[in-house]
Amino acid sequence: MTTLREMLRAASRTFALGIERLPGVLGDAVMVAYLLLRVSDYLEDNEHMPAEQKVSLLNLWDRVLAGEADVRQLTALLTRADNANPDAVVAEHAAEVLERLRTLPPEVQTPIINSVRDSTQGMARWVARGPVMGDEADLDDYMHEVAGRVGYLLTHLFSWYSHTIRLHKDALMPLAREFGLALQTVNVIRGLKEDYERGWIFVPETFCAAVNISRQDLFRPEHREQAMKVLDMLADKAERHLRAALAYLKALPPWQHSIRLFCMFPLMFAVRTLAISRHNHKVLDSEAKITREEVARIVRDSTVWGWSNLWLDHYYRRLSIVGE
Repeated sequence: MTTLREMLRAASRTFALGIERLPGVLGDAVMVAYLLLRVSDYLEDNEHMPAEQKVSLLNLWDRVLAGEADVRQLTALLTRADNANPDAVVAEHAAEVLERLRTLPPEVQTPIINSVRDSTQGMARWVARGPVMGDEADLDDYMHEVAGRVGYLLTHLFSWYSHTIRLHKDALMPLAREFGLALQTVNVIRGLKEDYERGWIFVPETFCAAVNISRQDLFRPEHREQAMKVLDMLADKAERHLRAALAYLKALPPWQHSIRLFCMFPLMFAVRTLAISRHNHKVLDSEAKITREEVARIVRDSTVWGWSNLWLDHYYRRLSIVGE
């Protein structure tokens, strides 16, 4: 039997690094929330399903989460899932994830269910709508559904765990959404070509119109100069969100080091990924990724120094410089 911890590590070793730092029930709650969202992601991103089937399964998953349908109705339809895909494995084991959810305190279960349902409904809406991003507001709307809501959920869970964070919850909430948009914008940049190959271009039409090309032209060599200007627009947008994410991180109490590390790892990974993506035409040809050595170094440095906000400012600037 595959354990939830094994599924977590297979689905995302990067996020597992932070989740496994979280204490006790909080760590379990975040792990369960993450795995539930991976089920939604699998249904949304599946390359072998037509849009109508994705919408139907996302709606069924929503009803399962609401307690209106048996999870076996969903898993019975996923018997042909590709077991080489970690998200497919998570989806096939959705019953076990839900079983772990029910062991959590009710005050933790409720925000997890509500958040995953909201995100799942948002994904279904966007799948039905199709891969059309008219302007930046459209992109932000999509990213809010798949990432901004996750920022809200995590802040709810942190506030449940920490009295100090609970006192600052109202101020943290807007920054929590920005944190989600920051990570997702970097994901958009990192996966431009991969998303294009599966039929999605997460680039607003207005960005392309500003340099007189279409979204399809982004990946044509004869339009590389204009495409790089669009990439600059996306990078500037990511930077704005990342700055807000840094403010969120610095607002967390220094003594809640495990929670800070959970937020710090993906933030610093994103900062570094953005740095190597800026002005880099290779981003339009393949995925931009930081090295395992850089990941290990960020984890090590953050663990030792991440309690200090002065150090966070310095490290953010350092990771933003290519060649550092």
